[in-house]
Amino acid sequence: MQEISSKIREIAAKLLAEKKVEAVLGFMPGTIPLISAPTVAGTSDEAASLCWDRFCGVNLANYLPKRTGGRVAVIAKGCDSRSIAGLVTENQIKRENVYIIGVPCTGMIDRAKVMAAAGSPEVELIENDEQVIIKADGKEITVALSDVLQDNCQGCEHRNPVVFDELIGAKVEEAAGGKINAAVAKVEAMPQNERWKHFDEMYSTCIRCYACRNACPLCYCEQCFVDDSQPQWCGKSTHPVDVKTFHIFRAYHCAGRCTDCGACERACPVNINVRELTRKLEKEVKELYGYEAGLRLEAMPPLGVYKEKDPQEFIK
Repeated sequence: MQEISSKIREIAAKLLAEKKVEAVLGFMPGTIPLISAPTVAGTSDEAASLCWDRFCGVNLANYLPKRTGGRVAVIAKGCDSRSIAGLVTENQIKRENVYIIGVPCTGMIDRAKVMAAAGSPEVELIENDEQVIIKADGKEITVALSDVLQDNCQGCEHRNPVVFDELIGAKVEEAAGGKINAAVAKVEAMPQNERWKHFDEMYSTCIRCYACRNACPLCYCEQCFVDDSQPQWCGKSTHPVDVKTFHIFRAYHCAGRCTDCGACERACPVNINVRELTRKLEKEVKELYGYEAGLRLEAMPPLGVYKEKDPQEFIK
């Protein structure tokens, strides 16, 4: 990770010094343990504070839509690069205005999982190949790295950036994605009444803070449907009907566009498994249309185009 951080700082300083970009979107060490914070480096001196580690989970593509100004560079993992490709395809950003510094990724660590294992928020972490040593309250715990990765990173099928101007390091081996699809299959196997009960319970703690929406690079609308009043599509309360209407509508809005970056779940203050709905829809889109979001700049999401030979078997 130190080598990647050094390379990022070197590339960022060079781009800024040569005025090829006016800013670099990246990460700097956070003010609390196990968090790396998004930052904007506008000078070579500021570029010296950029870093890269397993806590750079935020999808920086979220800061690109409707941005004014000149060309910027952005650090992008596999899922981030796919989000950027989607934004280019949907005409939210221009490809020539973004210099993509790609970083192959083998997974980001979930801070909540580490704190749960340690039983304390004051944690020190040491990576050791496929293991992680957690130090807290004078004790040491060794756990498998896979056990503390973000859920979306376990079995990620696109770890390498799919579009980039410069790639740092060698590409990594892709995973099979079985764990993610297994979670979807578990819900699919439930009888319909149990499935509704499951979703009722899942969203019962939602406080309508919209953190999931605000963290998502796909939610770039000038005004969200939940904020419309003429007509009003969804109530503002935490009544179960309003809550589920918001989440279901948002999930369908993301269908065929979601790159499973995990931004929604990471942002949720009450730990709702928001990805269960989006992963189900992405699975359906892949099976029906053979399409995965953000893999090609020229490919529009299936629900954004009409073709006479589109599958129709789902229409009842």
